[in-house]
Amino acid sequence: MQAAATMSYQTPSNAYSEISAPSQPPPTHPAVVGYLFWILGFTGAHRFYFGKPLTGMLWFFTGGLFLIGWIVDLFFIPSMAEQANRRFRPGRIDHTVTWVLHLFLGLFGIHRIYMGKLFTGLLYMFTGALFGIGYIYDTLTLNEQVEEINARLR
Repeated sequence: MQAAATMSYQTPSNAYSEISAPSQPPPTHPAVVGYLFWILGFTGAHRFYFGKPLTGMLWFFTGGLFLIGWIVDLFFIPSMAEQANRRFRPGRIDHTVTWVLHLFLGLFGIHRIYMGKLFTGLLYMFTGALFGIGYIYDTLTLNEQVEEINARLR
C-alpha cells in the first residue's frame, strides 16, 4: 500500500518537470563555428556564414576593414550567432555542414549535392562552379537557399 502511494507521488512530479522544461531547438549557426570562420575573417567568411553578405563583401574587399574590423568582430561573434539562430530555423539540411562543404569543396559542387541539387552540383563539379561565378552566387545566398529547401521539406 505504501509503494502505491509513493508511485502516485512520483508520477505528477516527473510529469511536471517534463512540462516545465521546454526543449530548445539546436542552433543553426553555433558561435564556435563562427570563431573558426573568423580565422579566415579578413575574407569575410564569418560574416557570410552568419547571413551578412553585404558586410561580408566589405570585409572581403578591404581585408576585414584593414584588419581592425576583423579584430573587433572577435567580440561580436556571439551576438551575430544569436541573431542568425533567431533568423534561420533548423531543418533537414544543416546550415553549418552546408557552409563547411561550400567553403572547402564549393568549386566541386559538393554542397549543392548535399542540399539535394544534384544537377547543379554535377554542373559545378565539371565547370569549376561555373568558372567561379556560381561559387560567388552561393556565397551570397547560401543561407537563404538552405532555408528555402528546409521550408519545402517541413
